[in-house]
Amino acid sequence: MKAAFANAQPLNGPVPAPVSFAPAAATPVTVTVAETDAPLTYRPRQSPRGEGEALIRQHLPLVRKIAWHVHGSMSTLVDVEDLVQVGLVALVEAASGFEDRGQVTFQQYISTRLRGAMIDELRRQATTTRGAMRRRKEYHRAVNTLSQGSARAPSEAAVAAHLGVSLEKLRTDYLTAEAVRFDSIDDVYQDDMPWFADDTPNAFDQLAEGDMRDALIAAIAALPEREAQVIQLYYVDEMNLEEIGQVFGIGAARVCQIKSAAHAKLKKALAQRA
Repeated sequence: MKAAFANAQPLNGPVPAPVSFAPAAATPVTVTVAETDAPLTYRPRQSPRGEGEALIRQHLPLVRKIAWHVHGSMSTLVDVEDLVQVGLVALVEAASGFEDRGQVTFQQYISTRLRGAMIDELRRQATTTRGAMRRRKEYHRAVNTLSQGSARAPSEAAVAAHLGVSLEKLRTDYLTAEAVRFDSIDDVYQDDMPWFADDTPNAFDQLAEGDMRDALIAAIAALPEREAQVIQLYYVDEMNLEEIGQVFGIGAARVCQIKSAAHAKLKKALAQRA
């Protein structure tokens, strides 16, 4: 430390006053905050409730109009009332969150929003691909075009030539492109319809049939040997009287007598069991 000041020279004249580095007194600033009881939260701007309800009531006819347009021009698989319900949900959501910035009107905005919501619903419930829907439209357009000049429906060959495809491709790609429609079984079920008919015997018939079979087996087992063999050859092996007579070395008339005697014993046994 002494070496640092070894070559120092004395100052000529009066010694300047020491410089003070004390910070200047800060001027007090008074900040006035408005007193409020509401919490400081962020909330997106929403339309007033009365204004939103007015927009909904005003554009209700537009929902049904666009629903019918989408239903007729795109797909009839979804009921028009289902499209209306989808549109009403989209209308309520749009009316509560629409912010007018002067670029588009609410009617322009809601028209696009409704159409998009309905198309999305059709895509969710679509049972065919876009390619199949395109081929179906092309096929119906070709049929309508060819039917305008004549009073009868065009043949498959004419439609294939109009579309520029082979007859085999028309049958495999175009005629099979019809969409599948799903209906509620509660709406289409009827007991007398052939799709739901069942020829299986009910439980009581099956039980009665089983009891009758067991009784018949027991009655046949109780027959004399030749009578039981004749019954088996006639009903199980489906042999006629002449063939059975050749087996036993007797005539057809004798076979008929044996079969009649067996029938009488079987009827008697079943009647006693009943």
